[in-house]
Amino acid sequence: MTASGTGLKKKLKLTTVAVSKGKLGAEGDSFEVMINPAGFSRTLGICFSEDQAQGAIGSEQKFTRVSPDKLSFDIVLDGTGVVEVPEGGDGADDVKTQVKNLRTVVSRYEGSIHDVNVVKVLWGTTLFYGRLDTLEIEYTLFKPDGDPLRAKVKMSFTEFLSKEEEVKKKANESPDMTHLIEVMAFDTLPALCRKIYGDDAYYPDVARINNLVNFRRIEPGTRLRFPPLR
Repeated sequence: MTASGTGLKKKLKLTTVAVSKGKLGAEGDSFEVMINPAGFSRTLGICFSEDQAQGAIGSEQKFTRVSPDKLSFDIVLDGTGVVEVPEGGDGADDVKTQVKNLRTVVSRYEGSIHDVNVVKVLWGTTLFYGRLDTLEIEYTLFKPDGDPLRAKVKMSFTEFLSKEEEVKKKANESPDMTHLIEVMAFDTLPALCRKIYGDDAYYPDVARINNLVNFRRIEPGTRLRFPPLR
């Protein structure tokens, strides 16, 4: 991913963010990857309850809530010296130190709130706040003495929302009102319809309402209108 007009690569950066009384606060330690991920996945979830009368064969699904988004990706930590990194950058350390620094950022326990800290994930136009779900480290290359030279790290985060944002999100995602949504990188029209309406089958109608010629290629920053269900 290249910054327009600069030729500089934007590296994925993870930063701790303090939380006070349910609100995001000051930023703290950060970790910048030395090799950007090949991609990432973002999962949107809708929760339903199933009401089934006694003796009935089928069940009726009823919307209950929108579950927090999930973000997951893999990164590579390298200590072979093959990958050139700026002096003093996170990749300049050996792999064991890089793993230690990464864990300090993504899984630090905050005694003041009795919880792990929130992490800001920033890569290009993608901005995500969440708490670590899983951290899996696979060491793949070693020195003769057994010290690791390379590691593959898999991470998964669950979205963090302040109380105010949670209330706003619940209101904004009601299928009974009109939404004006700004498209983010890697968003798709079917996924947005599934998030708002609980069904991606509405994407042709939304594409027609917004005069989209090619719904598969929507530029990030485009604002789309999602009308209420009738």
